[in-house]
Amino acid sequence: MSGGEGASSKDVGLTHVALLVRDPQASIDFYGCYAGMEVVHRRRDGASGRQVLWLSDSTRPFVIVLIQAEKVEGRLEGFAHLGVGCTSRAEVDRLCALAREEGRLKLGPLDSGEPVGYWAFIQDPDGHNLEISYGQEVALTVARR
Repeated sequence: MSGGEGASSKDVGLTHVALLVRDPQASIDFYGCYAGMEVVHRRRDGASGRQVLWLSDSTRPFVIVLIQAEKVEGRLEGFAHLGVGCTSRAEVDRLCALAREEGRLKLGPLDSGEPVGYWAFIQDPDGHNLEISYGQEVALTVARR
């Protein structure tokens, strides 16, 4: 284990994904609204002076790292995406209606049956795709393995 004696044993496996963003506050607002995430860490990079933020929904030790950049390249687009499970189909529908009003809805909602469930793609302020879904049962699938 790296990181010295103080490193947490929970920081094993997939811990984060990093995205470049132009306007950190717009991304904080988006992921707060559509993914129930909030800032758990914030700093300015000493060398570049750019903001670096960690967002979490506090359900597991995993964060989205937002790195401020003047230009965003390497977007999660097409079928590349971050996926968030919702509590119900109605919640997917509510978020899709909001995304449609804001011009962010890219695809869906669609019902693809098991194991994909009811899902849609919503575009964040920098063009990264967020999938919202209900009924994918990722936790149950992993547990059955």
